[in-house]
Amino acid sequence: MKNTITILTFKTLFCVLVVGLFSGCAATRPISDVALGAGGAYLGHELSNGDPLATAAGAAGGVILSEGLHFAAKKQSEKAYAAGYDKGKSDAVKQQYWLYVSMQKQRNQVANVRLYPVKLPEQRIDGVTFQPSTKFLRIEE
Repeated sequence: MKNTITILTFKTLFCVLVVGLFSGCAATRPISDVALGAGGAYLGHELSNGDPLATAAGAAGGVILSEGLHFAAKKQSEKAYAAGYDKGKSDAVKQQYWLYVSMQKQRNQVANVRLYPVKLPEQRIDGVTFQPSTKFLRIEE
């Protein structure tokens, strides 16, 4: 009978661990704390032949292991976020730099420039008389 209960407990514990591994991020922490705590308690109980102190220590060890894994995953996630943020800033600066380089190249190119003479006749604007003159219209292509 005890062997059947042990196998049933092991299967239940295994199912809880599998569910904990495949659950969403918001529920992962409590489920993994419970699962690893229960697993630690089970191992402590089995290895110590039912000593309550070893069972409690195994449960605490399982929860501490779970929290340690979550802490490491959070640190890794924060590190990856910071690296991505820095990469994004770097890419924005590079994009701005190459935009300025492109603008300078366009500005420094020798364009095809033509000057067209435009003859302006004598005219009177707001009481002021302007003499006839020739102005040049600059066309860049």
